[in-house]
Amino acid sequence: MIPVTKPYFPNREKLQKYIDGIYERQWLTNNGQLVQELTQRLEEYLGVENLLLVSNGTLALQIAYRALCVSDATPGAQPEAITTPFTFIATASSLKWDGVQPVFADIDPNTWCLNPANIEAAITPNTRAIVPVHVFGNACDVEAISAIAQKHNLKVIYDASHAFGVNYKGESLLKHGDAATLSFHATKLFHTGEGGAIIFKRKEDLERAKKMINFGITGPESIDELGINAKMNELQAAMGLCVLDEVEENLKAREAVWNHYEEALSPTLQLQAKPEALDYNYAYFPVVFESEEQAVRVGATLKENGVMARRYFYPSLESVACLGAEVDQPVSKEIASRILCLPIYSELTVESIDKITEFVIEGIHA
Repeated sequence: MIPVTKPYFPNREKLQKYIDGIYERQWLTNNGQLVQELTQRLEEYLGVENLLLVSNGTLALQIAYRALCVSDATPGAQPEAITTPFTFIATASSLKWDGVQPVFADIDPNTWCLNPANIEAAITPNTRAIVPVHVFGNACDVEAISAIAQKHNLKVIYDASHAFGVNYKGESLLKHGDAATLSFHATKLFHTGEGGAIIFKRKEDLERAKKMINFGITGPESIDELGINAKMNELQAAMGLCVLDEVEENLKAREAVWNHYEEALSPTLQLQAKPEALDYNYAYFPVVFESEEQAVRVGATLKENGVMARRYFYPSLESVACLGAEVDQPVSKEIASRILCLPIYSELTVESIDKITEFVIEGIHA
């Protein structure tokens, strides 16, 4: 079977050396040596400042909302945040979980990111923030979103879970917004098994968030913030340090897979449009078919031949009842119904890619 993705496993001997050090120091969590080292190395690699490691990508979002006061409620009014319906459920459910109503605005039909033209109509007196998503690692229109946020005095928190290592106009895409969050889940280009990070624009927001991820504790006998346990542990950091050592090799292998797919399928299928100034990370290979029927048929053909593709992101989130949305988002709904993500990981061979593309074409014409 060919899975839709596979975790990247780094050199085991190197990982063992890090684990031996953990045993020697007898320090497993609470800002240990490896967490500090990984923080520094990631800031250097990504070209960012004010990076905070956390235990997973969903908590990264929730801590960012809290640190930037998005979830602060006015008496008698529920806070709101404008976000995209074309994303993984955690983007919106983390808002809802934290008492913030997600308000969906539709996406651009070509980039599949939140369309700035749809944001202002969704703003109400209760709006606290805009939460766009760099979908599949593609850059949102960061300049337009920043202008809207400044005009209406709103925070911007980017869900950048897919955007590790992505540069835009020569700088890290993660520098945009008041905060940008990353997921280091096992299936990501860079991972720590489970884990995540927040990159803050301002140092003071980072310092507040540092307290929040450790129950609000600031000393042996002092608690200054309402907090939660969101700390990354030393075993996660050990994995991250090993994966980071090999991330360029992993990236090059994924780029080769992505380019092979593009050459074979771009004449036939709709691919995601990206700005020319984007330095991409080849995290996903999504394709959009002519109809939902065709997408489902291709998915079935692939599965029959031992290939797992994924309808990612499906369904469009305004249709998820527990999120409490009320307005259809037609572009998101249409793209979500016709999309498949094809397998992509560093070990995928040319022979496997050729078989997958053959099955895709077979499914289209079945």
